[in-house]
Amino acid sequence: MVANNRFTRFACVDWSGAAVARPPGIAVAISAANGATELIRPTHRWSRADVLEWLFEIADADTDTIIGFDLSFGFPFIDAGCFFPEWDSSPPIASDLWALVEDICADDPHMSAQSFLNHAQGRRHFRHKKDEVGDLFIDGIGRLRVVESHQRATKQANSWSCFNLVGAGQVGKSSLTGMRMLHQLAGRIPVWPFDPIPDSGPVIVEIYTSMAARATGMAANRSKMRDAQSRDTALAALDAYIARPTNRVDDHANDAILTAAWLRQTANNQHYWHPEPINQQITQTEGWTFGVV
Repeated sequence: MVANNRFTRFACVDWSGAAVARPPGIAVAISAANGATELIRPTHRWSRADVLEWLFEIADADTDTIIGFDLSFGFPFIDAGCFFPEWDSSPPIASDLWALVEDICADDPHMSAQSFLNHAQGRRHFRHKKDEVGDLFIDGIGRLRVVESHQRATKQANSWSCFNLVGAGQVGKSSLTGMRMLHQLAGRIPVWPFDPIPDSGPVIVEIYTSMAARATGMAANRSKMRDAQSRDTALAALDAYIARPTNRVDDHANDAILTAAWLRQTANNQHYWHPEPINQQITQTEGWTFGVV
């Protein structure tokens, strides 16, 4: 059980899978218990290594911070009984999956993950381009984790298959780079639901930023905010506000800001930590998106 009022700081990282040193899509925001919300280092162009270093600092400080990452911590497993059918090296649990991705991509610069997508076995499972599809990619939208099937069936969200790399909504590349980050974090911060949650200190969760937007009443297909007025109106719906004005008002920054504020409203709610469909196999393989119940 997560104690009531366990968390006092609420952070969100809008992540990126772009194979460049400092992806423009990375943004980091934090919300305080009183609703004051702001970007962290708003004028800084973050690298993935910068984010990892920031996480090490949070681990050292041992603050009661929940940190949401907009990526998938696992690949589909339950539907086929493994992550990668027909691959002898397919790992049995998520932490081993993170290690496999890191091992294959160790020489990729900037914590990118193109080597996994080029790997003779790995590439078979992905839709790479409209006209380049791995022979084990499932026709249609691709394989889904249990949480993705559940959120689509219950209309809580409309996330895509992690194995799809085509279109603006694809999360495969960001998930692979995120798995490298989780492996390099080396257990310094517990990751829900894979790890036990301690009574104090920081915790990392997977989030889906459009869920925060929907919580303010925005339609799913209109959830991207690219101006300060839309952002501030959405924040007000969450009883939050901008603590420090910033000139960065792109959709990545606004997603991070709004989701940090949303975590402030949801992180101490027991209901979100114990979604009904989850079980032990899911917690050790696919993981779960925080907020999906």
